Amino acid sequence: MKSNRPLAAVIAGALGGVLLLSGCGGASAPSTAVPAVPVAAGPMSLAPLPREITPEEAQKKQSTGAFVLDVREPSEWEEFHVSNTKLIPLGQLEQRLAEIPRDREVVIVCRSGNRSGQARDILLKSGYPSVTSMAGGLLSWRSKGFPTVSGK
Repeated sequence: MKSNRPLAAVIAGALGGVLLLSGCGGASAPSTAVPAVPVAAGPMSLAPLPREITPEEAQKKQSTGAFVLDVREPSEWEEFHVSNTKLIPLGQLEQRLAEIPRDREVVIVCRSGNRSGQARDILLKSGYPSVTSMAGGLLSWRSKGFPTVSGK
């Protein structure tokens, strides 16, 4: 019988998962197991997000550990922002990608939703696996009564 080892290894690598094969014989049978391909930690295990989510969905994602990125200008940030978020103005985003984790979901916010969509597209093109923008921006967030803070 022909061995499927190369095909199985290719499949395991393409799926980014662990492929385990066990022999049919007893403990004395020669091993035909394909070496396991380790699961990549972090971004490979993240599922893609919809292009846009509601403020309610954004709040839920933040409460479960998503990284929230604000792409407004510093003066807008000082006026009000969501606590526990990172400010990187849209114009600086491509130079500061290293500050954004690849192993967490990323929710991008701005004032009304336009800049966050642009930032989402930059991150997706840069290989971030799980990025979305918040529809309506922080104006919508505040209109829903969700908390914000002011100052630096």
